[in-house]
Amino acid sequence: MAKYILKRIAGIFIVLFVVMTAAFFMMRLMPGGILDGVEENLSADMRDLIYAKYDMDKPIWEQYLLFLKGIVTEWDWGVSLKLYVNVSVWDILAERIPITLYLGFLSLLISVPIGIAFGTLAALKKNGIVDHAVSFLVVLFISIPSFVMATGLQYFVAYKWGWFPLIYDDSLPRITTTFLPVLALSFTPIATITRYLRAELSESLNSDYMLLARTKGLTRVQATLRHALRNSLVPVVNVIVPAFISIMGGSLVVESIFGIPGLGGITVRSINVADYSVTLASLIYYTLISLAAILLVDISYGLIDPRIRMGGRKDA
Repeated sequence: MAKYILKRIAGIFIVLFVVMTAAFFMMRLMPGGILDGVEENLSADMRDLIYAKYDMDKPIWEQYLLFLKGIVTEWDWGVSLKLYVNVSVWDILAERIPITLYLGFLSLLISVPIGIAFGTLAALKKNGIVDHAVSFLVVLFISIPSFVMATGLQYFVAYKWGWFPLIYDDSLPRITTTFLPVLALSFTPIATITRYLRAELSESLNSDYMLLARTKGLTRVQATLRHALRNSLVPVVNVIVPAFISIMGGSLVVESIFGIPGLGGITVRSINVADYSVTLASLIYYTLISLAAILLVDISYGLIDPRIRMGGRKDA
């Protein structure tokens, strides 16, 4: 097991290196530059000094090597050249990552139990009114993007009804001012988990071991919770990673809609103004979070179903 985890961690670093390398070269080769919009107001000597200060006068491969050296030796991800002039990228991310993680994990924490509850209810009431109602909501929530949900919640719940603040407000409790963004990010994951669990659980309910459990005196609900649900959760775990990635992707726009000072909003702004360092660091962060989520799901297989032993004895 330990050997398996170490291999996966090594794989994460390899993927991160590949993503970082590809993103660095693609961004540097794209049209535009750090002086877009102000270059015509600078003298040639001033432009040369700025490019030399940030190593932009060197070949792109040498820029990349200097970038790697800064990360490895000094944990230096560069500075923002457009959004915040000459401010460390790490300082910008460190200030904004906590609120983005808060939104992401709280949305996932809400989505998983609600999705499991709805999926179980729909499977137990298959082809009934409850099942049809849940299926309708699943189609609705999957079809409507999170930013549309966010806009609707902001207009009706915040603006029309006044139940929650219209935009993020530091003076209010965090749970109050982030309730609507979290809710908007939770709809799609809830629907996805519900749909997959309903399909898996419906199949498990008709299995032979469920019939055996019923003959031993367990009620349908007891047999479902003790046996069918646990077996059905194993494939459903695979859905949690895409659900979390969906939440993090949706936060890019949702944070901007509600004016949340998280990483999503600053990432969108950095892309629009071609702030290379901020964009690259944000991309690495989202990649790392996604890979870490995949690793946690793989490890959790053995906890959900004891029959699963990743890597077997050879990896123990």
